Amino acid sequence: MLYLALALLLGVAAFAGTCAVQAAQLRRLLHATRQEAEQLRTAARQEAEATLRSAEAEAAELVQRRRAQMAAERAEQQHLLARAQERLERRRQALQRSEELGRTREALLAAREQAVGRLVQRRKEAEARRTDAGRRARQMLLQIAEETAQQTRARLIEGWVEQARAEAADRIRQIEQRASDPEHLREARRLLDISSQRYQGHYLSERLLSNIPLPPGTAQRSFGPGGSVLEIIGQVAHVKLTLADDGLSVRLEGQDSFGREIARRAIARFTRNAPRGGEAAVRQAVQAIADELERETVELGRRAFKELEIPRAHPEIVRLVGRLHYRTSYTQNQWKHAIESAFLCGMLAAEMGLDVKIARRAALMHDIGKALTHELDGSHAVIGADYARRLGEAEVVANAIGAHHTDEPFGSPYAYIVAAADAMSGARPGARHEPADNYVQRIEELHRIAASFPGVERAYAVQAGREVRVHVQQDRVSDLRAAEMSSEIAEQISAQLVFPGQIKVTVIREVSAVSIAS
Repeated sequence: MLYLALALLLGVAAFAGTCAVQAAQLRRLLHATRQEAEQLRTAARQEAEATLRSAEAEAAELVQRRRAQMAAERAEQQHLLARAQERLERRRQALQRSEELGRTREALLAAREQAVGRLVQRRKEAEARRTDAGRRARQMLLQIAEETAQQTRARLIEGWVEQARAEAADRIRQIEQRASDPEHLREARRLLDISSQRYQGHYLSERLLSNIPLPPGTAQRSFGPGGSVLEIIGQVAHVKLTLADDGLSVRLEGQDSFGREIARRAIARFTRNAPRGGEAAVRQAVQAIADELERETVELGRRAFKELEIPRAHPEIVRLVGRLHYRTSYTQNQWKHAIESAFLCGMLAAEMGLDVKIARRAALMHDIGKALTHELDGSHAVIGADYARRLGEAEVVANAIGAHHTDEPFGSPYAYIVAAADAMSGARPGARHEPADNYVQRIEELHRIAASFPGVERAYAVQAGREVRVHVQQDRVSDLRAAEMSSEIAEQISAQLVFPGQIKVTVIREVSAVSIAS
């Protein structure tokens, strides 16, 4: 127990010592904390005072700047106000001057209107006096001239017309005299000879077959009973086909040369291998032939432009040029004729110093209207010129097309050389063939037309019908009337006859004076 009590006392003493040590440490910590808090309080007070002094200084400075800014703005506003007042004053003064000027102009306008009114009145009075003077002058002229104004006008017009006719006839005679000048004729022949000799692509004449022969025994097998297949071919090709009674030929009728070629090819193909499958198969086969021929036509047109080395034209013109391959004129193939004319025209242009490509282009297209004459009425030259203009060709080319048969006036040298090349190609030996009956009929018609004019004594067709020489009675036909008669006869021949090339009309008036010495 003693030990236990001693241990207890020692424990209590140790605990008390520990508590005393901890209390001393706490007192020191509390003292240090108070000193630190005092230091923080002092530093915070000093910082707050410094911040307050800085804020007061900044506020004072801000107030100072604001006052200066407000003073500057007030001064600027006062300056702007002064300038606005000055502008207002100037505008007021300008308005006053404008009002004064307006009043002055109004007064001047009123004075001018009065002056104009006086001038109008004077003009009316002068017009009335002039009208009255003119009326009196006309009355005096009528009394002096003893004829009315209409009669005088008609007399003057008649005199002017007679003078114009005489001058025109004299001008025509001068042109004809110059045209027949040996030097001009030699130069023209030289150019034509050079062109003819340089070109070697002459072709034999071709003839269209109106009757297509058939192998014996093929008509029934190829064209069915009654020629029903021929009827379908004719409908697609727009021609008329008639089977001969003996079944050995087919007669072909139609103006469309392109359709004639379709029918000819269809007949030739069906005689070798007739289509099977009824009417639809036949129609399809004929249409396939038409499409094939259309492609060949376009290729022929392209080939013509390529051979002549000229730029290609509108696709429709290219197609029309190709279609000329299936058109003939007096048995001459028109596609070959167009190419031949183009080469000749280009040579003439080269000799004359003109553009060769333009000349070839115009000559190649000069007969494209012939590919359309079965569809459109009128001259093929006019039709071709109209198509060329609508499809974008130059006017010089279109005019050469329209003028190569004098359907429209010659507008350039190219029109003349195109007409010359066309005549050269059509008139060369072997180019065209005309049956004897047609030739005799044409000669008779030339005699009839020439003899139908009053005052004609006799008429002769010479140079195989290419010239008509008309002798007139000198006591019934004057020189002026002779010149007019040649033009009228030529116009009637062009209107009533169909002929290749050109026909020259020469009216001859001779005066014979006979005396007898005895």
